[in-house]
Amino acid sequence: MAAAGAGRLRRAASALLLRSPRLPARELSAPARLYHKKVVDHYENPRNVGSLDKTSKNVGTGLVGAPACGDVMKLQIQVDEQGKIVDARFKTFGCGSAIASSSLATEWVKGKTVEEALTIKNTDIAKELCLPPVKLHCSMLAEDAIKAALADYRLKQEPKKGEAEKK
Repeated sequence: MAAAGAGRLRRAASALLLRSPRLPARELSAPARLYHKKVVDHYENPRNVGSLDKTSKNVGTGLVGAPACGDVMKLQIQVDEQGKIVDARFKTFGCGSAIASSSLATEWVKGKTVEEALTIKNTDIAKELCLPPVKLHCSMLAEDAIKAALADYRLKQEPKKGEAEKK
């Protein structure tokens, strides 16, 4: 019940602050001037929120944070036998730009191979979301989360010492 109320409040605030044609730009609050409509879309309608089974061998988990602003991002990928990312999920505690960057990152990694996913750069995320310079750290977190999830997945693919000795 509280979550539904919070969602309505967030949508109402967004409608007032970000979409009001009656307010001149000089009268808008700083946050309203900072968020592009693509960020607002991913913030209000985040894609792929949730978690995957972190104990699964074909799931990689990346957990990164930015101490300066307090943003924390968990991004998980699920990879099939051919090395293609078939699912991605995220949970982010942070500002609208951090949530939007996470959401976009999960959309972009799906369908890519592990190698292709490594080519996603924070500059691409920032450009797609039209992030201002003060919010570039959010796209850097998303890139770091992708790399951390891929590294965790690769680590799980390596044979354990005991298994390698038995063969």
